[in-house]
Amino acid sequence: MTPGHPLFEVVREDVAERVREDLERGAVFFDLQAKEPTRLDVFAASVKDGRGDTASRKLFIVQTSLAGEMTIRQPTYLHELAVSKTGTNVPPDQGLPSRDRVEQALLEKALQPFLAEVTASRTREVETICKHLEISLGELIHRGNLALAELENQRVHGENIPGLEGNISKAETHLDDLNNRLEHRRAELKMEKNLTIGDIDHLGRAWVLLHPERKAPGIAPMVRDEEIERIAVDVATRYEEARGWVVESVEQDNRGFDLVSRKPHPHDDKTFTDVRFIEVKGRSGVGEVALSANEYKTAERLKEDYWLYVVFNCASTPELHIIRDPARLGWKPVVQVAHYHVGANEILATSGKPSGKPSGG
Repeated sequence: MTPGHPLFEVVREDVAERVREDLERGAVFFDLQAKEPTRLDVFAASVKDGRGDTASRKLFIVQTSLAGEMTIRQPTYLHELAVSKTGTNVPPDQGLPSRDRVEQALLEKALQPFLAEVTASRTREVETICKHLEISLGELIHRGNLALAELENQRVHGENIPGLEGNISKAETHLDDLNNRLEHRRAELKMEKNLTIGDIDHLGRAWVLLHPERKAPGIAPMVRDEEIERIAVDVATRYEEARGWVVESVEQDNRGFDLVSRKPHPHDDKTFTDVRFIEVKGRSGVGEVALSANEYKTAERLKEDYWLYVVFNCASTPELHIIRDPARLGWKPVVQVAHYHVGANEILATSGKPSGKPSGG
């Protein structure tokens, strides 16, 4: 079952109704990578066509800093968070943007691009349908006109054919029906192409706080060092580009991986023959590696299409280690930070270490 399946939608609506009051009360989470407390507002928004039907519906998160700066986060960000203990205090939100201002930021930063994306997709879809509509009904109308013309010729020549007038009447009625169907469908498609932003529902609010154990010996190595990670991503990117692959960074999208690397077709640079979804982890020296819950679940889902690029010794001479399908390793859950970690020895024993000129494999 997937979204859109009747049973899935019934269960989803039932669960949403059961937890509505909890969502309205809000929640408090810990983020191991947070630099300061932030407030989250979760929205569901839709795009509707001129017939009132929903063309697309998505979840959005607006994250507000204590300084009032608002940014858009992917809903998968919630997978990175750990639930706080009951009674955790949160900062006062006096002086932070009101919900109206948050909705305005959502509209400007996310919903307008969302509308443009859905509009582009719907336009292509409607144009394809219109093309086939004109071809199919146009051909039927053409055949109907030929049949009617033949009957009219028989009438003009005075041929004595029983039921001729009745056949002419039926042919005219059939043609009228086809033309009406064509005009009606043209009007429907015009409305389906006309898209606007529909309902905007505020589902709930949450606070994200710095994890209280982020400096604990067993957890501190999992805290992201921006400079080390930048070096690691640069090493991984240069390695892929040296193989002749095209690299796209998706680090800000919370998709469960950092890079998408595609192998171009040798005779068509707009076509790709292979793809790698790459999560990059950097360490200043040699140490254990941690995946967030979202990264780990993505690795489980993508299996051999998911690659872990670990760069050890980023503070000195970076050393790249490559692991395909890393979910097969012996990851151990760290429940208090919603992460999974594995020791450096297992990385070193399992990985392929590039040497010399990168191959295209």
